[in-house]
Amino acid sequence: MIVMKFGGSSVANAENIKKVGEIVAAQQNQHCLVVVSALGGVTDALIQTGQTASKGNEDYKQLLANLETRHLDTIKNLLPITAQSSCLSNVKQKFNELEDICEGVFRLEELSKRTLDRIISYGELLSSVIVSSYFNAIEIKNVWIDSRKLIITNSNFGFAQVNFSETNKNIQTFINNNNANLFVAPGFIASNETGLTTTLGRGGSDYTAAIFAAAIHANALEIWTDVTGMMTADPRWVSNAKTIPSTSYKEAMELSHFGAKVIYPPTIQPAMQQLIPIWIKNTFEPQQPGTVIENISKKENEIITGISSINAISLLSLEGSGMVGIPGFSKRLFEALSSANINVILITQSSSEHSICVAVNTADAINAQQVVDEHFTHEINTGKLEPLKLEHDLSIVALVGDKMKSHPGIAGKMFAALGRNGINIRAIAQGSSERNISAVVANKDVKKAVNVLHEAFFESSYKQLNLFIVGTGNVGSKLIEQINQQQKYLLENLNIQIRITGIGNSRHMLFNDEGIDLSKWHHLINEAPAMHLHSFVKSIITKNLRNSVLVDVTANEQVAETYAELLANSVAVVACNKIAAASTYNNYKKLKNLSREYNASYFFETNVGAGLPIIGTLNDLMKSGDSIHSIQAVLSGTLNYVFNHYDGKEPFAAIVKRAQDEGYTEPDPRLDLGGTDVMRKILILARESGTTMEIEEVENHSFLPASCMEGTVEDFYNELAAHELHFKTLYENAQKNNCKLKFVAEFKNGKAEVGLRAIPSNSDFYHLYGKDNIVLFYTKRYLEQPLVVKGAGAGADVTASGVFADIIRVAQ
Repeated sequence: MIVMKFGGSSVANAENIKKVGEIVAAQQNQHCLVVVSALGGVTDALIQTGQTASKGNEDYKQLLANLETRHLDTIKNLLPITAQSSCLSNVKQKFNELEDICEGVFRLEELSKRTLDRIISYGELLSSVIVSSYFNAIEIKNVWIDSRKLIITNSNFGFAQVNFSETNKNIQTFINNNNANLFVAPGFIASNETGLTTTLGRGGSDYTAAIFAAAIHANALEIWTDVTGMMTADPRWVSNAKTIPSTSYKEAMELSHFGAKVIYPPTIQPAMQQLIPIWIKNTFEPQQPGTVIENISKKENEIITGISSINAISLLSLEGSGMVGIPGFSKRLFEALSSANINVILITQSSSEHSICVAVNTADAINAQQVVDEHFTHEINTGKLEPLKLEHDLSIVALVGDKMKSHPGIAGKMFAALGRNGINIRAIAQGSSERNISAVVANKDVKKAVNVLHEAFFESSYKQLNLFIVGTGNVGSKLIEQINQQQKYLLENLNIQIRITGIGNSRHMLFNDEGIDLSKWHHLINEAPAMHLHSFVKSIITKNLRNSVLVDVTANEQVAETYAELLANSVAVVACNKIAAASTYNNYKKLKNLSREYNASYFFETNVGAGLPIIGTLNDLMKSGDSIHSIQAVLSGTLNYVFNHYDGKEPFAAIVKRAQDEGYTEPDPRLDLGGTDVMRKILILARESGTTMEIEEVENHSFLPASCMEGTVEDFYNELAAHELHFKTLYENAQKNNCKLKFVAEFKNGKAEVGLRAIPSNSDFYHLYGKDNIVLFYTKRYLEQPLVVKGAGAGADVTASGVFADIIRVAQ
């Protein structure tokens, strides 16, 4: 015989019950016992009805009427008219009984646990009657069982304990005395020795099925639900959660205890005692194999079976020097909690015996604190113990697997993955069996923690980055285009999945946790809410997605000021924006330190030389033990473009405007032509080489007349035109000496300067064309012949590619 249990979603309506009928019909060649839950949502509705009545609120009548209508409509949609009468009469009679009970609750304004059990028992009684009637209507003959007559419990209403000796005898006698091929029984309900209705706890229908299966030594127990087996993680949180094909009883108990909702934890024990395999299957995809739970799992290579969690946890910490070396404190703590019927979920104790920490459900926390403080009043008053510390808003995340004990490094990998994503661990517990490693984290981090661990242990094929891009101008648009183009390549060749989950510009901000459709982002962002930088940053932090990265493709000071907050929340920063790295030295150092402290990358390669590997090369030199003697560079692609194209025939202002139109300048060209941009770049290189320097210490030999730096950008162009003779004279003087004009930056002997120079033909800078940049590193190792980095130093495409390279560095 097999026992099949169908959950609330499986019998939620007539259409679903028909699917149940198809599944059961396929088993007609063997004896079956079917256990059913209440119609989906009915138990909660019955609880609400009872509670409403207990408050003297007549609204309970409408709630009851809605329930009755739902059940009667289900019958009418399910059964042929000729088979409806008997079932409708039976259901109507049960609702009359239920109405009488609720009226009593209403008049007394009292709802005891005993009465509540009686009320909610009708959910399973009604559903099982309907299912049994349907089976008979489609000629699947069956015998309906009143589980209350067979399953005997104590009088702990709401969570009754089963008397297995009496129960097993009752079930075996009933089944042996009936020749039926199919039985249908309501789950969840039982009765005490005096015949009063009890219930087995929420999820108790699974338990009912296991009780029947163990009593009759069933060949298999099948739990039919709305998911295809147990999953490696909650699929509502982890989109890539996978079905666990096979797991052991002990692993399944750990997973179900730590929040896996597919199976009710007590279910496993009766089946395990009789070595009955438990199958978790999907009513709506019956062809799928699902998960089998048995004594020894059939899986071969998987070390970790699954990841689960419990929310709404509080930590109780008992500390004090008076505990050290004194036996009995732990015993007294647990006795105090036990006396108040408070369940302890997790325990951890320091080896110094100075503190012991336990986790309990938040609903029990205040009571636990009062009970423990009262129990240890003397020790607290005499200073031997501190008052019990209580922490709320916590969750437990658990890594489960039978094979962890034979594989070193699992705990290290777990904590490293959490640490890299800025998830703080408040407490840790691991049993000697090493089947479960549990960590207490903040509620706000639990979803992220589960995703991080799932990626670390089940998605080794790729790493996912969640990008939040600010700035959709020339460079930002090119970056999004490049990411869209390269997604498949990155996944297939570098095992990196890049997901743009946020885009912001000066007007709008767009979010999608599952990834923005990059084929229509222009359209989507124009219809998105208005941009508020504070809200944008808060959304990044609140979403708390794993491997989050802010990508700043602006020149905005306010955006740069958000880096510290993001890094402190373990959000990586990739900055094209130079403002932060060129701000005060204290702020530059603060951002570097936050990056290290919170394991959040802070990359800004494109601050100098667009896509050229200038900062990366300098970092590699420093890491390998080299030291910088001097740096000489042409660092402005804009100025190089301008002076390479200016020959005195076309106005200087026209050349600058063309550079701006082609995307080679900053939004305000004065930052380039005034030397500010190059000052920032040489400052950043000086700092990266280990020098403490402020922007004011960089000497700027500006070639622009002072009036060009005043007023608006339009005024700037007018002044350039007005001073055409000045620029022509600069050009002609250089030509006379067979030189070219280059705007050069130099760092030497702890000092930095920038300015326009006439470059002779024997210089490395002379043959520098278009928008190219060049950097010469003179170091301890490259003393006479410098290490040279040369290439395009401006342009949307190359700058975007440099930002893209930094993003990939974050992933690696």
